[in-house]
Amino acid sequence: MRRGWPRARGRRAAAAIALCAAIIAASRPSAAETIESALAKAYQNNPQLNAQRAMVRQTDEGVPQALSGYRPNIAANASIGRQYSDVTQTIPAGTILPSGPGITFSAKGLTTPEAAGLTGTQTLFNGQQTANKVRAAESQVSAARETLRVMEESVLLSAATIYMDVSRDTANLQVQQNNVRVLERTLTDTRNRFSAGQVTDTDVAQAEAQLAGGQATLHSAESQLMTTRANYRRIIGVEPANLAAAAPVDRLAPTNVSAAVAVGIAENPSVTAALYGVDVAQLQVKIAEGALWPSLTGQYSIQEQRDPQLLSPKLFTNTVTLNLSVPIYQGGAEYSAIRLDKETLDQQRLNVDQVRDQVRANVVQAWGQLQAAKAQVEAAERQNTAAARALTGVRNEALAGQRTTQDVLNAEQVLVNARQNLIVAQHDRVVASYSLLSAVGRLSAQELKLPVSIYDPQVHYHQVRDTWFGLRTPSGQ
Repeated sequence: MRRGWPRARGRRAAAAIALCAAIIAASRPSAAETIESALAKAYQNNPQLNAQRAMVRQTDEGVPQALSGYRPNIAANASIGRQYSDVTQTIPAGTILPSGPGITFSAKGLTTPEAAGLTGTQTLFNGQQTANKVRAAESQVSAARETLRVMEESVLLSAATIYMDVSRDTANLQVQQNNVRVLERTLTDTRNRFSAGQVTDTDVAQAEAQLAGGQATLHSAESQLMTTRANYRRIIGVEPANLAAAAPVDRLAPTNVSAAVAVGIAENPSVTAALYGVDVAQLQVKIAEGALWPSLTGQYSIQEQRDPQLLSPKLFTNTVTLNLSVPIYQGGAEYSAIRLDKETLDQQRLNVDQVRDQVRANVVQAWGQLQAAKAQVEAAERQNTAAARALTGVRNEALAGQRTTQDVLNAEQVLVNARQNLIVAQHDRVVASYSLLSAVGRLSAQELKLPVSIYDPQVHYHQVRDTWFGLRTPSGQ
């Protein structure tokens, strides 16, 4: 019997441990929010990003509008009215019979003329204006997609920054709360020592002042966290809760500053959008030059009229025409438009250089901030270790009478500052990595492998590109 007691106690202990573990698991909050899941929510729900996607869809419609220049214009017409006519008509002599006399007759009366017809017009040549308009619209679509990438990077960077801001301010609030608790204990100990005659009233006043300062800092930290949480809700779309620690993403960026600059100039969407702007400007010049070329159109029409005139009960026409228009002089406006578009083209080329220079500066700045943040994290960790060790020593020396209360308070403040510095450095380390990824043009849902369905702007483009008619959008509106 006694041999079984240890085993029974062991089973009961194991059951108790399992029960405690189940209670703890049940009392835990929901799964932690990771930075990846937060970025995914911002990618899906951010209204600024969704508005930019709508702008791309608007730009898509420019292509079918340009393609309409290749298609015929067909119009139907119909008319009805009332008409009073008083007609006198003469048939010259010899018209009916070679030797017959001329005939003059008159008629008057009220008729109801009716007409119906169909006319189709097709442009056959217009100086390549239609082709150039189509290419310009396609380039505008490409530029809009790159602008969407710019907005996507901006929103993801803002989301990552605000995620780290909430984490930083939450940790800082915890540090301040712990600091107030420590200062309250220090004040209690100081008062007890004052009662025992070991310290003076000055030491008590110093502890009280330090506690009041800590409480003021605590209230400021609470206010800062409240503001940051509101911005989190604005950018991410949900309230922040149980945020997990985030890791930097500079592993996805180039390994040296020269490579980062090269990638930024080649892949940053601001640069590619500016290059598409040059393409659009070049095509606008060609479109304007097309106004100097002849235009050729074909037209086919059928028309049936009833009682068009008092003496004509029915008239049917079937007409095919070719219309050639050769511009000779139009007041000079067309030449001014060409010169204006050429100046716009030069401006767009200069804009590309400006954007490249800005991207280069942004990449170098982000790279420098990342390297500085790495060094700051290492220094802050060493500072925390040393400050904690120093505080322990000062407290021990104060108990031995070798240090004053002010020395203890100063050492506690040094440790608090060190913890704040570490929190800020870790925040800056992660944010700097996302900033570098954005500067080189690689901050995207695909690169980060976010758990989200990727928005593809080509889907809407192909849905509307060859649409000849219809009022409903692909989304059903």
